Amino acid sequence: MLRRASLPNRKTSRRSFVAAALLLAFAAPSVPAAAADAPGGSAVETPAPTTRQPLGTKTLHLVDTSRTDPWKPAAGHRELMVSLWYPALPSRETPAPYMSPALSKAMLGSDALAGVRTHAVAGARPAPVARPLVVLSPGFGMSRLTLTGLGEDLASRGYAVAALDHTYEAPVEFPGGRVEPCLICQKMDPAAVVRNRAQDIRFLLDQLTGPRGEPRVDRHRIAVAGHSIGGASAVQVMRDDPRVDAAVNLDGDFFTEPPAKGLNRPVLLMGARRAQATRGDWERNWSHLTGWKRWLDVPDGGHMTFTDVPWVVERFGMPAQIPPKDVPGSFGTLHAARATALTRAYVAAFLDRRLRGRPSPLLDRPSAAYPEVHVLK
Repeated sequence: MLRRASLPNRKTSRRSFVAAALLLAFAAPSVPAAAADAPGGSAVETPAPTTRQPLGTKTLHLVDTSRTDPWKPAAGHRELMVSLWYPALPSRETPAPYMSPALSKAMLGSDALAGVRTHAVAGARPAPVARPLVVLSPGFGMSRLTLTGLGEDLASRGYAVAALDHTYEAPVEFPGGRVEPCLICQKMDPAAVVRNRAQDIRFLLDQLTGPRGEPRVDRHRIAVAGHSIGGASAVQVMRDDPRVDAAVNLDGDFFTEPPAKGLNRPVLLMGARRAQATRGDWERNWSHLTGWKRWLDVPDGGHMTFTDVPWVVERFGMPAQIPPKDVPGSFGTLHAARATALTRAYVAAFLDRRLRGRPSPLLDRPSAAYPEVHVLK
């Protein structure tokens, strides 16, 4: 079903929750698995993190026994899959694959991404000291794994990072190889999705910071960041949960009204082409964010600039089913390497300032190092 979805135009992707389709439209059944092999037979790697800090990763399967799944009540309790990335002790083990063959096929119609390696070792021993926690929520229709580039980079800078899938909003693989499809991709209520995601994230926080949680997580320093509707959900959960200290919205419209009335905690809004005709949603909601806030714009970017998707497209090619007229709004003209670099730099600067108290001039004025980023407010 998802592989047949076509990209909506830029206005639709901004205004409608049907924007989900564009986040998977880069997937093409024609992508050959052999494309994952680099010259000489070495595996393709995702973009390297900023530092050389060894990284570990592990996968969690969580069941919220307090909730029935809202999108498939017959399934029973709400199930979630989570990827953790964290600073680790050195290991000689091979880094984990980007995606399993089964999930790659569900997402792309090909196992191409199963041959891509990340930079984190599965099950590596965590480095000592509790770390500030950052939760990542993907765009609708997108796997949590398409935020791997950002997640690994934040872990390399000393954060504990947890990216979660929102079941039935994208293909999700569970233990044993069971892959659940996107059940609501053709019909959805955006506000209901945001509210449900906030519950997913709060449950995840309970699991990570509770008595049986992750020992290396600092429960007193927590941020949530998300892309597209995941960004709206990040702000929503900060309104709902006092444990969340800061939120990052990466090019996501707000779908609840108002999104955060009287919310006086820090919010970073980082979007693409939001200084143009698509600025209205953020403009209307700006005054409701009463704490520290910043609005950054990437005029040459696209809606997917802040994910791994530009790198995937640049590495494996633009699928034929994406209409040329939809490419600018989705990808812009920014090269993947620059998209990755600026997303990592500004998100890390915000989190360093808000969770660690470190000065970040990058957020206060235009930067010669990142001329693609404009400070609008």
